[in-house]
Amino acid sequence: MSEDLEKARNLTQIIYFLYAASLIIGVTAIVAIIMNYIKRDEVAGTWLESHFRWQMRTFWFSILWTVVGIITSFIGVGIIMLIVAGIWAIYRIVKGMLNFYDNKPMYQNA
Repeated sequence: MSEDLEKARNLTQIIYFLYAASLIIGVTAIVAIIMNYIKRDEVAGTWLESHFRWQMRTFWFSILWTVVGIITSFIGVGIIMLIVAGIWAIYRIVKGMLNFYDNKPMYQNA
């Protein structure tokens, strides 16, 4: 494996850890998404590019569903939405990490 690809692989792993840590310490997700945007050119054209896309989509859709959940929490459905969004984010982080450790790209349309 080339040195550049190894660095990109390590970076992708760190970003997954930051997203996982954000489930407890929310601010680490902000650090992770910033890293995704700053470093995405370095993974372009590699199998890691799909992981960056997966991570970024997980972040933005989590934000979307969290905001919608908070806004609608006063009518009760928002609480359910927040719980489902949390479970969905955990699934995405775990699924991404499993594929990462198996050296597999993520789905191209996810």
